[in-house]
Amino acid sequence: MTTPTVTARGAAPTAGVPAATRPRHRRPLAQWGFVAPAVLFMLLFFGYPLVRNVVMSFQHYTPKTFFTGEAPLNGFDNWSAVFRDALFGKALWHTLVFTAGSLLGQFCAGLALAVFFTRRFPLNGVLRSLILLPWLVPMVVSGIVWRRILDQDTGVLNSFLDAIGLDGHTPWLTSPHIALLSVILVNIWIGIPFNMVILYGGLQEVPRELYEAAALDGASGWRTFRSVTLPTLRPVITVVLVLGFMSTVKILDLILALTDGGPADATQTLGTLTYQNSFVRLDFGAGAVVGNVLILISAVFAVFYLRANRTEGK
Repeated sequence: MTTPTVTARGAAPTAGVPAATRPRHRRPLAQWGFVAPAVLFMLLFFGYPLVRNVVMSFQHYTPKTFFTGEAPLNGFDNWSAVFRDALFGKALWHTLVFTAGSLLGQFCAGLALAVFFTRRFPLNGVLRSLILLPWLVPMVVSGIVWRRILDQDTGVLNSFLDAIGLDGHTPWLTSPHIALLSVILVNIWIGIPFNMVILYGGLQEVPRELYEAAALDGASGWRTFRSVTLPTLRPVITVVLVLGFMSTVKILDLILALTDGGPADATQTLGTLTYQNSFVRLDFGAGAVVGNVLILISAVFAVFYLRANRTEGK
């Protein structure tokens, strides 16, 4: 015969009480405990520099400020000085041309290679690994190597063109007319592996049944690519283009290694102009203004990316 146990009214819950019946006010605290390190990291390394850069664009910030700490506000003087500068308009145009040309070339070449490597053939994996090398090499190293290759007098490219009977004295990096094109081509070479890897992964997710259905309908290879492959890859293409834009629009080290913004400012972009204003002319306020313009452009495309993802998810 068992004796029933009676629990006193108001007694504290025992250890055997299910977790679902425990006080719920502890759950938000636990959740914030996991989120807090990431929030703190974002505030320290992204939020503070961003706010500081915006404030600096409204200050008369000079090298003397580092010693005295005095940086008086000057209103919109920095902004008006930058926007009146003819070099700003030229740098903005070069940035747009450089970004658009790089994205178009990288995407088209990367997509072509991704489609090519979906077919099985000997040494497929080896070739894909070799194509990744330009992406793995630091951009400054790539810029220095290509500067030697494109040298007008001693470059390998001109020597090769001369050997096959073509013009072997092309000023790839010293002519204001073709220097920007040369920089774009080098950046395309660097960015192809990134596009290929992401698009190749997206192609692996395309259901084989769609290709089989298209083949049964008698669709040609181009029609299948246009009606099956591209629509299925649309979310991946959006990610590739937006991330490519975010990394291309602010490129600095490659251009500095190739041309340093020359000749005659023919390859000057917003990224190089920010560097020139801040660390060459020591006009930190003007450099902050150009940096804020870059941030604003990137933010617009980030919003576009989020809206595109939201539309795809519906």
